[in-house]
Amino acid sequence: MTKNPFGNMGNIMKQAQAMQEQMAKIQEQASAKRVDGTAGGGMVTVTANGAMDIVAVKIDPEVVKSGDADMLQDLVMAATNEALRKAREMMAEEMKAVTGGLRIPGLL
Repeated sequence: MTKNPFGNMGNIMKQAQAMQEQMAKIQEQASAKRVDGTAGGGMVTVTANGAMDIVAVKIDPEVVKSGDADMLQDLVMAATNEALRKAREMMAEEMKAVTGGLRIPGLL
């Protein structure tokens, strides 16, 4: 009697499907989680969610009064980049729970 080389394939497919369902659930829940990025000592705060969407931008009125558009643009860009970096880190941590720390291409 020969061993079937695909004997465990059904089990592997079930595990892969379960992992995919868990990842979809985590991604769905991530849209409710928020992280902030700040710049200029809190003069600009950008909020992102786990789905990598920017959901809020808060600018201190004093920055606008200064009339320095270049500085304001730099602050918004810096705060946005920080918020997105934190969102990626948050999602990477969430995904570790599903993948057991295994780096899977295409998943953060």
